[in-house]
Amino acid sequence: MVFIRKCKALLSLDYKTVLLFIEALLYLGWIRFQVLYFPFNKIAPTLGIFMKETDSTHIQKDHEILSRIYIAIDVMNRNTFWETKCLVRAIAAMRMLEKRKIDSTLYLGTAKDASGKLIAHAWLRSGALYITGAEEMNGFTITGMFAKHVQ
Repeated sequence: MVFIRKCKALLSLDYKTVLLFIEALLYLGWIRFQVLYFPFNKIAPTLGIFMKETDSTHIQKDHEILSRIYIAIDVMNRNTFWETKCLVRAIAAMRMLEKRKIDSTLYLGTAKDASGKLIAHAWLRSGALYITGAEEMNGFTITGMFAKHVQ
């Protein structure tokens, strides 16, 4: 019953949004596969320039597509049958932005949880907007970043 309701909701959207949701789903699945089965040192060179950032000024012309990608990644993340961690969401969004020739910076950070255990987090920024991971990024110390320039 829930599946049918979700399908009806999806089909009620305009075709550009449906295609964006499908693209987000495919990237989330593909990136999850890569993260699970390839060492990070094989993935890292494709993420951009290590320890560099892209410009943080807001580009108004990109605002709509950034918002749409944010929503697509968020919605599809909540509706996949597999677990999609922050790194997968950040890389998937980065690939979607790269396809549209929009610069982005992926951040990696660490912190300690309440029990003192080391935890990690990844988030993605494009211009002044955070596309993924902004909810949890506070409290994490940046340990790495990758600037993806696509012009």
